[in-house]
Amino acid sequence: MNTGIFISFEGIDGSGKSTQAKRLAATLRDLGHEVVHTREPGGSVGAEEIRSLVLEGDPDRWSPESEILLFTAARRDHLEKTITPAIEAGKIVICDRFADSTRMYQGISRGDLRAVVDQLHSLMIGREPDLTVIVDMDPAVGLSRALSRQTSEERFEGFGEDLQTKMRAGFLELAREFPERCEIINGAQDMDAVAADILTVVKARLS
Repeated sequence: MNTGIFISFEGIDGSGKSTQAKRLAATLRDLGHEVVHTREPGGSVGAEEIRSLVLEGDPDRWSPESEILLFTAARRDHLEKTITPAIEAGKIVICDRFADSTRMYQGISRGDLRAVVDQLHSLMIGREPDLTVIVDMDPAVGLSRALSRQTSEERFEGFGEDLQTKMRAGFLELAREFPERCEIINGAQDMDAVAADILTVVKARLS
């Protein structure tokens, strides 16, 4: 049985990564691949229950330390129930956010807790995506897009543009830290151009 591949999508809020992850999943299915499209926090029953705890409510509902524990618990369940079984079955897993988001949101942008995030990740998760697509976007544009969605899951958007600016810088630095798996895509292009660039990168990895 062929081993599957694990692709994560990362970027600031409103970057378009969720839309592009969904488009890539549909395109790869049309090309004959078995694809599991999932998200974080979430992707399994237990993780979806934790999702509502961390994404809804006041910005100060949780401390960064509490968030790290909640996200790690959700990720562990997601890994056990969804991601690992799919990869072992030879499928392509496309995940909207993974551990890099925790490294950015809780590890750097809301405190100097990156070492804590990495320690918990090593202990409880123990794997990285094979490919991480970082959709790069101007923070002001991304935040405007994110707030226009008007959903209940806007707790992190409530921290404002300063957080998004830190996040963008952090993701670009992450691409330099992990060049073997990270690819930066210009999210300021029209949606079709972004999708085409992503597909080119993914096809190269699949081959």
